[in-house]
Amino acid sequence: QVQVQESGGGLAQAGDSLRLSCAASGPSFSAIYMAWFRQVPGKEREFVSAINDKGTDIFHRRSGDGRITISRGDTKNTVFLQMNRLKPEDTAIYYCAATDVVRKPVTTAEAYAYWGQGTQVTVSS
Repeated sequence: QVQVQESGGGLAQAGDSLRLSCAASGPSFSAIYMAWFRQVPGKEREFVSAINDKGTDIFHRRSGDGRITISRGDTKNTVFLQMNRLKPEDTAIYYCAATDVVRKPVTTAEAYAYWGQGTQVTVSS
């Protein structure tokens, strides 16, 4: 059974930085892509960023403004999301996702079979 666990969310003020961490684990599991999505109550889950296992292919949501960076950790199946110059509109539950196969575009939720429970990020103005 594959498990995905996020950490690093919390309260922040506008202009602060936060670093979210995620680790996927499971027997013989090797995540070829890991990604971050976020969701605000009443809205659809939206793609934030994705990265392949080698860290060579990175995708960001089209409306990204360069404040968010995704990276893979040295430990297998780990990924980080560095968020700088936080804004109140970054407030959301951030979900980490992982997949060991690619059958759908990696910028879509449908590409990922394994999800974490989410970590809340709240940014006050």
